[in-house]
Amino acid sequence: MARVALNRRTVLLRSAALLAAGAAALPSNAASFPSRPLKLVVPFPPGSGTDAGARLIAQALSALTGVPVIVDNKAGGNGVIAVQHVLGAPADGHTILIGSNTTLSANAATYRKPPYDPLADFAPISLLLSAPVLIAAPAESPYRSFGALVEAARARPGALNYGTGSVSYTLYGEWLCQLAGVRATPIAFKGSGDVVPAVIAGTVDFAVLDASTTVELVRTGRLRGLLLGAAERFPQLADVPSATDAGVPAFDAFTWVAAAVSARTPTPVVQALEAVFAKVGADADLRRAYAGQITTVRMTDAQEMRRFQVTEIARWKALVAKVGLALQ
Repeated sequence: MARVALNRRTVLLRSAALLAAGAAALPSNAASFPSRPLKLVVPFPPGSGTDAGARLIAQALSALTGVPVIVDNKAGGNGVIAVQHVLGAPADGHTILIGSNTTLSANAATYRKPPYDPLADFAPISLLLSAPVLIAAPAESPYRSFGALVEAARARPGALNYGTGSVSYTLYGEWLCQLAGVRATPIAFKGSGDVVPAVIAGTVDFAVLDASTTVELVRTGRLRGLLLGAAERFPQLADVPSATDAGVPAFDAFTWVAAAVSARTPTPVVQALEAVFAKVGADADLRRAYAGQITTVRMTDAQEMRRFQVTEIARWKALVAKVGLALQ
């Protein structure tokens, strides 16, 4: 999600009040939590949507809990490196996965033998954020519209390439190509933060990106937005066609970010984290800041997040079957 700066004094004042009100609500045997700095483990490099979201959440969490909150980027392996780090850490709630649709759902659909189970191995805390996918081309690209890109891809099947920062973006790219009746070649990067410079430089013909982290690049003309994976246009990028406008109305493509901890974490600590994240999500300034960045704040309770995960895993499995993606 997009990097948004909140007024720190506002966050501190609001969070101090929330902390005082919320302390009594914590389970009694989790009253001392957190007892040391919290670590938010991000599966992608700085500059990715997940990283940007984690950094803003970290700021609010630190103000609310009174302890330092560290963002630890462990990129690579479609998020598996970060997942293994979290699952290998002490299960005391101080190491939190800030996962995404890749780590907490899509990986379950794209591996023949998944290296972990996002449902059995993790206790859900909360959904955090979501944003539509953006299909973008270099500013100097000859493809002035999605229609022009499709025409070029039809003329040279498989010759055009596109950048992706994870298997989720690759799946979205393959699905879009299928809907448009074309073939293009995916080029995998460690994360969206690595894809953006490549598409700006023209190293790839187009890219599948998180819209929230690229709004300003489109507004300032450094990237050309070809379409958003949503049914309607967004006022923040009014000149970028929706999937409906571009002739692929079925392309409902979005990214999401969520918090989870090892399933071995004691239930009272999980409940304490759920309560803290709920208070972070209630901050009106945070919601307003994100509203201008094509990002929706989606704080939920743990049960709702788990239901959402189950639905998403089923959706990704259906998408893998639909596009015929080779399993890893």
